[in-house]
Amino acid sequence: MNAATLDHPEALALSTLTPTTTPRRPSRTEPSAPDQLPPEKPVAPTPQPTTPKTTRSRRPLAIGAVVLAAGLAVGTYYSKYVAPFESTDDAFIEAHVTPIAPQVAGRVAQLLVNDNQSVKQCEELLLIDPRDYQASLDQARANLAAARSRVEQANAQFAVDQAKISQEKAGVVAAEAEAQRAEADSKRYQAVGSRGVSESQLDLAATLARSSTAAVDVARNRELAAEAQVILDRANIQTAAAEAQKSEAAVRQAELDLSYTRVTAPDAGYVTHRTVESGAYVQTGQALLAIVPRQVWVIANFKETQLANMRPGQPVEVKVDAYPGVKFPGHVDSIQAGAGARFSLLPPENASGNYVKVVQRVPVKILLDNAPDAKYVLGAGMSVVPEVRVK
Repeated sequence: MNAATLDHPEALALSTLTPTTTPRRPSRTEPSAPDQLPPEKPVAPTPQPTTPKTTRSRRPLAIGAVVLAAGLAVGTYYSKYVAPFESTDDAFIEAHVTPIAPQVAGRVAQLLVNDNQSVKQCEELLLIDPRDYQASLDQARANLAAARSRVEQANAQFAVDQAKISQEKAGVVAAEAEAQRAEADSKRYQAVGSRGVSESQLDLAATLARSSTAAVDVARNRELAAEAQVILDRANIQTAAAEAQKSEAAVRQAELDLSYTRVTAPDAGYVTHRTVESGAYVQTGQALLAIVPRQVWVIANFKETQLANMRPGQPVEVKVDAYPGVKFPGHVDSIQAGAGARFSLLPPENASGNYVKVVQRVPVKILLDNAPDAKYVLGAGMSVVPEVRVK
């Protein structure tokens, strides 16, 4: 290329785009000349070709060690914190809920409790108007007094009739003596005959003898009547005593009815499900409210496959959904002898249709070791999660 060509504008542009010489790439085997390479900074030595292979061979070992450590940790956790325990979320608090109903009918004169109020045993809950029952009690007491008076009257009559028996016995003795005298006179008159006495005297003596004999019979009948009257008096005494006992029972019943106007709590607990108001007329047996006692327990429905190692007396930790973070210690009290489905309203009948095996649940009763604190209200039906240590 000559100078004229280089002075041309197109040639100048081409010269700027195309290098005049192409540098030769130095070979690995022969080093480049010092005068052909610019000075460079010292370069760190490159790793040997065998280093990547060593790293790749150690990586599976590290992964295996991590997996083994994780497996050991999981196994240790399972054997220590999972395997020795059986738990279920199908568990609830249960208690003896006592419905309160009046034993007498009447109008509620005073209501003494409110909803969810804590009450003590024998504490009054409400008062029923007692005036009708007080009047019945007064009448029963009056009847009892009259019955007791009849008993006393019968006893007095018995004493009088017993005295009459003695009197009639004495009359029999007197009549017999008179009859003997008259009979003796009649015989003497008859022995003398008409030579010593008149016919009229003989007839009078015979008449007196017969009359005296008849008087003896009358006296003896009076004695029998007196004895019969005494027997009747004894029966009257028994009847009067029975009437008195009946009146005493009526008084006790009236006193009970009067006491029933004060409705009290049969046990300590909490007032729930109150449906009565002051001034309402209530009937006998009508449910007015319910008392939930403080003594509660847990019914946990475990699967039958969880009962292999479960025994009464094993410790339990109960967690209540209403109080997260609080654990209530307890123990297994008993295991129901039968699945819950067997005692349901409509138990399953596996003999009909196609049989499908379903894991059954068995109720387990769990008692709390200590009475819960007053700030933790545990009521029937609250959900809990028990953990039973079976190993």
